[in-house]
Amino acid sequence: MKHLTIVVPEGQDNLSSIIGPYNIFSRANEYRRESGKGDLFTIRLAGISRKMDFDDGLFSIKPHVDISAIAKTDLIIIPSVDHNSEKAIKGNKVLIDWIVEQYKNGAAVASICTGAFVLASSGLLNGKHCSTHWEAAEDFRKMFGSVTLQTDRLITDENGIYTNGGAYSFLNLIIYLIEKYYDRQTAIFCSKIFQVEIDRQSQSAFIIFNGQKTHGDEMVKKAQGHIESKPQEKISITELSSKFAVSRRQFDRRFIRATGNTPLEYAQRVKIEVAKKNLETTRKTINEIMYEVGYSDVKAFREVFRKITGLTPLEYKERYNKESVVTI
Repeated sequence: MKHLTIVVPEGQDNLSSIIGPYNIFSRANEYRRESGKGDLFTIRLAGISRKMDFDDGLFSIKPHVDISAIAKTDLIIIPSVDHNSEKAIKGNKVLIDWIVEQYKNGAAVASICTGAFVLASSGLLNGKHCSTHWEAAEDFRKMFGSVTLQTDRLITDENGIYTNGGAYSFLNLIIYLIEKYYDRQTAIFCSKIFQVEIDRQSQSAFIIFNGQKTHGDEMVKKAQGHIESKPQEKISITELSSKFAVSRRQFDRRFIRATGNTPLEYAQRVKIEVAKKNLETTRKTINEIMYEVGYSDVKAFREVFRKITGLTPLEYKERYNKESVVTI
């Protein structure tokens, strides 16, 4: 029998990302028993404290065992942690060292949402791809420059390390792992029982683009402000760089270093965020919205919109604006 360890880190802030995996894997075991087979996993919660309180003591969890009592496990799940990620990392050094040792001994490791900060601090994500909550992306990039962050991805799977996007999207990761370790039939059953959409790949449609402003490059901040103030205009990046008296090459380099996007990508994201809000809240046609954010070519607008959100403008409007009459 395999062993699944759901760790309970210090500073953990989301009870559901512990209870959810526990319940779904337990139900997968039950379904396997109903088909005449034994449990695939022994499931244990493990931490470094005897009890963890949540929501100002309203709820609490008592891990089955101390992490030091587990000599070997096959799969580790790291739940989300407090958004004060540096504090969470400092408070979990013993846990992090244990995860590294287990991975070296053959265990697979999966992180949920901001649990990626704990996983990345172990060094196990260096040179690999990873996802986390889109809202934490800027902080993650600053802290872990050797990890390739892909916030559009709902799930990453690389060399026995799994990560997922934000909040309750962890349910999709658990269904993914159920299929990986049990089989497709069990995954479909669990997806139906827990009503989780199976095979979802992206969290792009949920991302709210607010721009990356915590960097210290004042020139780039001014350029961002200029781009954001003119979503209806087709901005020339060459002219914008000249406005700040720097070469186009230097402008691009500084912009990418500060924001993680090229100036063109940033302008596209600003325009698409404005378009999304219009699609959500107005009865304007897609063509009207397209013109208002500086596009005149329907195909080009649709391609950029889909690249950023994972949906076409029509699909987005149908999903998020129930009151509108959708017309092109």
